[in-house]
Amino acid sequence: MAFMEKPPAGKVLLDDTVPLTAAIEASQSLQSHTEYIIRVQRGISVENSWQIVRRYSDFDLLNNSLQIAGLSLPLPPKKLIGNMDREFIAERQKGLQNYLNVITTNHILSNCELVKKFLDPNNYSANYTEIALQQVSMFFRSEPKWEVVEPLKDIGWRIRKKYFLMKIKNQPKERLVLSWADLGPDKYLSDKDFQCLIKLLPSCLHPYIYRVTFATANESSALLIRMFNEKGTLKDLIYKSKPKDPFLKKYCNPKKIQGLELQQIKTYGRQILEVLKFLHDKGFPYGHLHASNVMLDGDTCRLLDLENSLLGLPSFYRSYFSQFRKINTLESVDVHCFGHLLYEMTYGRPPDSVPVDSFPPAPSMAVVAVLESTLSCEACKNGMPTVSRLLQMPLFSDVLLTTSEKPQFKIPTKLKEALRIAKECIEKRLIEEQKQIHQHRRLTRAQSHHGSEEERKKRKILARKKSKRSAIENSEEHSAKYSNSNNSGSGASSPLTSPSSPTPPSTAG
Repeated sequence: MAFMEKPPAGKVLLDDTVPLTAAIEASQSLQSHTEYIIRVQRGISVENSWQIVRRYSDFDLLNNSLQIAGLSLPLPPKKLIGNMDREFIAERQKGLQNYLNVITTNHILSNCELVKKFLDPNNYSANYTEIALQQVSMFFRSEPKWEVVEPLKDIGWRIRKKYFLMKIKNQPKERLVLSWADLGPDKYLSDKDFQCLIKLLPSCLHPYIYRVTFATANESSALLIRMFNEKGTLKDLIYKSKPKDPFLKKYCNPKKIQGLELQQIKTYGRQILEVLKFLHDKGFPYGHLHASNVMLDGDTCRLLDLENSLLGLPSFYRSYFSQFRKINTLESVDVHCFGHLLYEMTYGRPPDSVPVDSFPPAPSMAVVAVLESTLSCEACKNGMPTVSRLLQMPLFSDVLLTTSEKPQFKIPTKLKEALRIAKECIEKRLIEEQKQIHQHRRLTRAQSHHGSEEERKKRKILARKKSKRSAIENSEEHSAKYSNSNNSGSGASSPLTSPSSPTPPSTAG
């Protein structure tokens, strides 16, 4: 596809952050091997599911590829003799199900291309690096001053975003990074407004935004060039990793877990909040804050990837905040994501789960106060504070920022209006997704409660009581009828129409 061609009509823009779940439904033994029939589901809708067939060798191949993450994954061991026994196959099926549960609940593994291709080959069979290279090569036909040095394989977590190390032909020692990204499901800007806004990004000047050297776009993707930073991102500092290494290797299983010093936490936190406030005031939706999107330049944090929201790409933490209906604006999304980032800066690793019930000891109680306001049960249930409120909290209020650079980002009024409408559409899709998840959770809870052992016992007891009550009522009714019959036979006055009379009307005469 040429760089300026339109995307094919009816192209499905998948949200790659929607979790995939996998359940082994059955196994079938063939002559020399066993096949496992797996039901894979995207999100909460049972209708959005499909079957795949995998052998043990397919699992083994996937596991070998995931070794780069440095995790000890629970794949059942190989067995050469007796591997067709019924008991062994049943036991192995349990082990493989446990393996699937582990990789689909790990936030980084579940979003990686290897796992997506294994579970959903129909939607993830393309070679995205090759597609990106074709698009980039097409662009360079009209811009010959740039030259690709090498692809930077898998340095990011996004499947449809690829990176290349670049140089300018007349400045061969200077290194730059090109990022190419496909459109996402939240792209609501018109093609014209989208391209205009992408081309505006190099004009954005702010002490805490990483400068864009060059930017261009077509109707289906965008291409941006920035300076290459040898020190890497804030996440690289926290995890002591090399920027060029693959994402799985860098961040999945850090060798040394250690948070930053209190002064670093305070300074970096304040700088990030300042740039978020700047973007919010400009009406520019962000929604993509995480430690890999913060470039370190000496002691200064600079925000990356402002183009993501224009492209309509889903957030790294979407599967977290889509669970909480009060986190329903891009401003509140940024604040919640800031909580994740602050946790990582403080403890050297992400939280095990969100909301966080209790926080480990921190360098200062002021840190815990901010974490509680963004990640606690109460915060997720009641809503996020504003960025201005966070700036007034003791952790950041006394931080002095020394910068002479004046922020500058002029967005024409027409484009501001387009951004506002796009932002509302992004939030509307999020709110609808949160509503569906909430309804599904309520239904699942009700079904779980109804099917629980305790509830079954209660229903049995109630059924017995009802049965006893019914028997007693029948007995009493029978006694009453018998009594009335005796009274009638002894000459007591009783109307012929009495419902208690056992004598049928046809024989009453």
